[in-house]
Amino acid sequence: MLKMLSRALTIVSSGPEKRFPRLFRRCASLSSRTVLDNAGKDGELRVFIVAGEASGDTIGSRLMASLKKLSPTPVRFAGVGGFMMSKEGLESLFPMEDIAVMGILELLPHLNKIRVKLKTTTEAALLFQPHVVVTVDSKGFSFRLLKQLRARYSRQQLNSRPAHFHYVAPSFWAWKGGESRLKNLATFVDHVFCILPFEETACRSNGLDATFVGHPILEDVLKFNLETQTSLRECKIEGNGDKFLNKHAISSGATVISLLPGSRLQEVTRMLSIFSDSMKQLKDSLHEIITVIHLAPNQHVENYVRGFIHKWPVPAILIPGGQLDLKYDAFSASSVALCTSGTAALELQLARLPCVVAYRAHLLTEWLILYKAKIPYISLPNILMGSAIIPEALFQACTPTNLSSLLMELIQSKELQEKQMVAAEKYICKRSILE
Repeated sequence: MLKMLSRALTIVSSGPEKRFPRLFRRCASLSSRTVLDNAGKDGELRVFIVAGEASGDTIGSRLMASLKKLSPTPVRFAGVGGFMMSKEGLESLFPMEDIAVMGILELLPHLNKIRVKLKTTTEAALLFQPHVVVTVDSKGFSFRLLKQLRARYSRQQLNSRPAHFHYVAPSFWAWKGGESRLKNLATFVDHVFCILPFEETACRSNGLDATFVGHPILEDVLKFNLETQTSLRECKIEGNGDKFLNKHAISSGATVISLLPGSRLQEVTRMLSIFSDSMKQLKDSLHEIITVIHLAPNQHVENYVRGFIHKWPVPAILIPGGQLDLKYDAFSASSVALCTSGTAALELQLARLPCVVAYRAHLLTEWLILYKAKIPYISLPNILMGSAIIPEALFQACTPTNLSSLLMELIQSKELQEKQMVAAEKYICKRSILE
């Protein structure tokens, strides 16, 4: 979370300059001058920052806001981001969605466009002459960018080069041989901000400087609970469910189901039809269903969903992306949730909303995941718990019939619901994310 990140970045000593990020000073002593020396000389700190998806856009925006508060000199940003980063002053080189592609086979049709965007971003970074380059998640694009920048600076034999930071360590722990690949990152990444507690040690043991800064989702906890919670370790967000139900005139006998189909257009186009067919099957078993579809702050996704729901089988309410109050009010009003694997499962744990996780990809991508993965789960809560507390319907098992069956079982079983709630309190919040 940002508070932990600020502690990781800040020197606890007097003087405005020494209150600025320690890591920038420690990791970026490239030649005889530090980042702060260069920024002071230039009268501004130039930060080139890149995010490639909705979660990275949120992380990037919070980092930008923090840097503006901490920097002893004005901060100027350039790079690639979305709506949230634009609110902090970034003029994105191109729409962030242009590089929001995940999966090996899924990437192939977009390779030429990605190459063009990579070249555009590299040239823009060199022209900007940043003191710091920060990439957020999206390791495919991010690491290629950092490699190209480091190679270009080396060829030009410049006396000073920007420090390279990557926020969100790659999930090396999920793949066979993943940890061994960390050594190579140190050739083009100066420091990694880790969001899981065990990642820092693994990175450092493989020669890669790293700092655990906490999971970004806990920023939501701060926003909602700072004034009321005595301890952040309660790690719970309670929205106003009654307000949501009254606002949308939802009857007390209705079953409200939150749906989170994903943040990338490619996964939303794949998952939304499966979710729709699942709701169609469920409506035969339940008296009244109201679905709440949570949109990512991605204009392409929003346009697609708004067009798709004209043929939606049950009543649907859309929640715009980036509006946390509405999102958690809807969570509080919901009985269960169905989500595409990602950060969403962790958000649902914070809201104490029982859920089912679903995921489909290209058939060959699914085969590669099954072949290369060394853990049996795909959602972060289950990975952290080491147990399938949250039902997962993955790949060929991700069918409307299976999803509707899992949701119905969860709706009808207080025991299964309680099992997820206990796990959220005992494992996710107290033992895995904060320690």
